[in-house]
Amino acid sequence: MEEFRHCYSRLCRESGAEPQETVLQKLQELPRGRLDPATQSLTVDTCRALGKLLQKEALPTELILSDCMLSEEGATLLLQGLCANTIVRFLDLKGNNLQAAGTEALGLLLRQNKSIQSLTLEWNNLGTWEDAFAAFCGALAGNGTLRQLDLRNNQISHKGAEELALALTCNTSLQQLDLRWNNIGLLGGRALVNSLPRNRALWRLELAGNNIPGDVLRAVEQAMDRNRERQTTSRENQARAHVLSKEVQHLQEEKSRQFLDLMETIDKQRKEMARSSRASAACVEQLQEALNERHSVINALKAKLQMAEAARALSEQKAQSLGELLAAAEQEQQSLAQRQAKEHRLEQQEAAERESKLLRDLSAANEKNLLLRNQVDELERKVRSRQEQLFLARQELSSATAELKMRASQAEERLELEKKRSRQSLEDLEQLRAKEVEHMTRHLEESERAMQERVQRLEASRLSLEEELSRVKAVALSERGQAEEELIKAKNQVRLEEQQRLAQLEEKLRLLAQARDEAQSACLQQRQTVADAQARASQLGLQVEGLRRRLEELQQELSNKDQEKVAEVSRVRVELQEQNGRLQAELAAQEALREKVAALERRLKVIASDHREALLDRESENASLREKLRLKEAEITRIREEEVQRASFLQNAVLAYVQGSPLRTMSPPK
Repeated sequence: MEEFRHCYSRLCRESGAEPQETVLQKLQELPRGRLDPATQSLTVDTCRALGKLLQKEALPTELILSDCMLSEEGATLLLQGLCANTIVRFLDLKGNNLQAAGTEALGLLLRQNKSIQSLTLEWNNLGTWEDAFAAFCGALAGNGTLRQLDLRNNQISHKGAEELALALTCNTSLQQLDLRWNNIGLLGGRALVNSLPRNRALWRLELAGNNIPGDVLRAVEQAMDRNRERQTTSRENQARAHVLSKEVQHLQEEKSRQFLDLMETIDKQRKEMARSSRASAACVEQLQEALNERHSVINALKAKLQMAEAARALSEQKAQSLGELLAAAEQEQQSLAQRQAKEHRLEQQEAAERESKLLRDLSAANEKNLLLRNQVDELERKVRSRQEQLFLARQELSSATAELKMRASQAEERLELEKKRSRQSLEDLEQLRAKEVEHMTRHLEESERAMQERVQRLEASRLSLEEELSRVKAVALSERGQAEEELIKAKNQVRLEEQQRLAQLEEKLRLLAQARDEAQSACLQQRQTVADAQARASQLGLQVEGLRRRLEELQQELSNKDQEKVAEVSRVRVELQEQNGRLQAELAAQEALREKVAALERRLKVIASDHREALLDRESENASLREKLRLKEAEITRIREEEVQRASFLQNAVLAYVQGSPLRTMSPPK
């Protein structure tokens, strides 16, 4: 780090600027492998010097430049210096308010640098520069070394999220992406969700604080869970393949060691055979035969060794075939996931059909209510006709009122019966829907939550419509009550007038004409009130028609929303079926792999046991050959001793004969 300080000071002086004391102090205090001038305001000259130093593969592997108030030119110089660097692994540019030029320099860095694995860009407002951010995303798509990217609080809109989604479809190295506290929204969230099925490396994606709906966030979490499970499965497969390769290598080393030992023993035996052949010419033929036998044994051992080598090559080929089987298993797993997603989509379509059936039943109940309203309107028209007949004929007043009351009671009873029937049908429909919802909750818990929320919204809309209908009914009933009250008042007034007239006829016959005139004026007033009531009823009828049209519009909107909901549910079902199919395929492939690995392990154990038995056979043959050699050597030494004794005896006899001594005096030693 001291050399780094000297180089920094020298470059600053060469450019005609004084090095910053705060930067020098930070360089002196920091440990090796880390450069952290965070919270220090870096000038353009300092950035130029640091950029030149970083081009020469300087010491630090971590570069912390957070809250350094970098200018556009300074940030560009630093990032250009990092483009050729191969040492820095961690880069932190948090809180530097990078603009368009800085964003484009970041894109150039991602295209050219092959060493940075973690990049922090929090609090930089990169999303406000759409063209520059698009270039940055294009560079991210082609980068193959970046593992972690932090883009929190960067004002990324849904367009920026769509660019990121395109980058994620091409990127194969990024594992962690933090997009919290941006402005991605629903469109951006959907674009990211659509890009995740084509990205298998990303296993952590943070989207909190982006106004994204809960179902999109759950889809992102599910995609991340799938990628994590896929990575764990691949790591396990790699570990198993590594263990198998180690075992194969161990077997190869053991076989090579055994072969060397066997060759050493063969060399030793050959040397011993050469010495024994030089020691005794008499046993050459016998030893030659033994040597031929040993050669045949050695050839057999070599043949067995070649067989073992062939078995080892076969095991290597099987290991390669296992790798191919792993790839085929992954493909089968993907196909099974797609099939399961299709099945899930079918189930969601069935649920949507059930929901549409419930909605149709609800519309039928609404039509029944409309029919009841029509009946009520007809009864009201009948009441008005009865009122006209009442004013025309006083004598039929009592019978008409009785008949009107009877018909009104009958109509009310019918209305109550129809209401009870509609309530019963609604209750039956509610019970049926509850059973279906419970059935769906047993099979698909996550889809049930979404369906329940949508059904609750539909129920709330239905309740609101029913409340509006009840308000309309209440208004109509209140108006009808007012008309009936006016009718009763008129009846009472007529009765009073009749009593007055009877009294006047009994008491004063001369006032009959005046009473008749008053009665006629009262009748005219009643007719006027009836006309007013009829006009008011026509206005109410117009209001009811307007409310009916409004209800039809709401029902049309509800049907459109239901269609959208059905499409969304079908899409979610398809995705879930694909995911389930992929998971089942992966499980089946893993089971098949486990079986194949177990079969290979059993085969390797059998080969190892056969090899051990062959080694034991060779050792026993070697021991028997050594025993034969020992016996032959003992026989040769005995023959030599006998020859030596005979030669000494013959020598003594010859000497005794030459010296003339009797032979009996030269007794041979025993």
